[in-house]
Amino acid sequence: MYGAVSDGFASLDATAQAELVRRGEITPLELVEASIARIERLNPELNAVIMPLFEKARAAAVSSRLSDGPFRGVPTLLKDLGAQSAGDPYHAGTRVLRDARWVAAVDSYLTAKLRAAGFIILGKTNTPELGLQPTTEPISYGPTRNPWGVGRSPGGSSGGAAAAVAVGMVAAAHATDGGGSIRIPASHCGLVGLKPTRGRVSLGPDVGERWGGCAVENSVTRSVRDAAAWLDTIAGPMPGDPNIAPPPPRPFAAEVGADPGRLRIGFTKRAPVGLEVHRECQTAVEETARLLETLGHVVEESYPEALRDVEAAGTFGMIVACSTARAIDVWEEKIGHPFAADSFEPMTWGLVELGRRYSARDYVRGVERLQQHSRLVANWWSEGFDVLLTPTTAEPPPRLGELGPRPDNPLAGWVRSVPFATFTSPYNITGQPAISLPLYWTKDGLPVGSQLVAAFGREDLLIRIAAQLEQARPWQGRRPSLW
Repeated sequence: MYGAVSDGFASLDATAQAELVRRGEITPLELVEASIARIERLNPELNAVIMPLFEKARAAAVSSRLSDGPFRGVPTLLKDLGAQSAGDPYHAGTRVLRDARWVAAVDSYLTAKLRAAGFIILGKTNTPELGLQPTTEPISYGPTRNPWGVGRSPGGSSGGAAAAVAVGMVAAAHATDGGGSIRIPASHCGLVGLKPTRGRVSLGPDVGERWGGCAVENSVTRSVRDAAAWLDTIAGPMPGDPNIAPPPPRPFAAEVGADPGRLRIGFTKRAPVGLEVHRECQTAVEETARLLETLGHVVEESYPEALRDVEAAGTFGMIVACSTARAIDVWEEKIGHPFAADSFEPMTWGLVELGRRYSARDYVRGVERLQQHSRLVANWWSEGFDVLLTPTTAEPPPRLGELGPRPDNPLAGWVRSVPFATFTSPYNITGQPAISLPLYWTKDGLPVGSQLVAAFGREDLLIRIAAQLEQARPWQGRRPSLW
């Protein structure tokens, strides 16, 4: 019954689905059943949803306690990393938590805000172990496949979320971003991926900040208006948050369709650390730059010179290694016993060992170093530029297995991952908002994103220009082969 119906709703974004519910043209249960039918049909090939919560979702859909918020009855998915949901499994892509059958005790603030908006959680999506790679191929749950080419990676670490949204299992899904984990899978799967400003979305109540303040949470969506409305749903400080972004002048959804004005936009096709950039990724930026010019903006080749600082990338890696080591300590404390090295994937344990070699002084020195670097990068925006345009990644979606470890080098996958985070991680360091838009497809039919970066706190400007680009070159009619 719901198989054919699900195909009709799959083409709608979350805003349109919510409007159908609001008008009484469909019930929350019918939307939930349609999404479940689509997941059951497509997930065996994609492996995007690893923890179905279907019975809970059905119960929520008919409950008198279902919120009458702006997304009442709209199904969504939580990534198995970051936001937790009370009473549901939480494994962070690891075998140790999977085997321990770890269950979250409380809702994260983000989850509670999604419920208050009326979203219904259908399950959890796949993620690499502790979110450490720009591909989603954990040993714990196996690889997620890209709907645009099942032999390709959907990106990471929000690869399960991106694959699910790209193929219409849900219209929007939770995602996290510590070095590009929203924008990379958005690029690889033909989606909108908005990384918000540091402190825009609370990570509480259990966590104040992750990866030295570099990690944030938001979503992957198929439309700009969904990205804006989702951010409205979860944005805002909570008591005790260590970082608080400046409040927007009005709801982000109000920026969709608003005139961005005539902007001064810098662009670059060069990778910050001197890596070779694939020709298709360069072409994506060239075409986006030309499109921006036709829309009346001033576009010139310019970028912050501070991005060429190779030492900053190395310091970021040190912060991640130290944070990974601490994450293992935390889970050992919660589980109640130490973990063996073979409890984790070789790359993860390699980072743990690396992180344990650094001292507290090394870590504090690294934080200071990145703060100094951030000031130098941010100066470029204060000198008259509004937006920076770059490739989202330096390569199109790689084949599954390309980013794995080698027997002689557990960190080989970490090194091989650099081209996929080279354009995204700088803005995790600075805390600036950035968005990946699906404006280009390769001759082989693979999506390649273009990234736009604004000054700290200026998601409003990104949403305006993103909506203008979406209207000028719509992408929602494109469908992956598995659609």
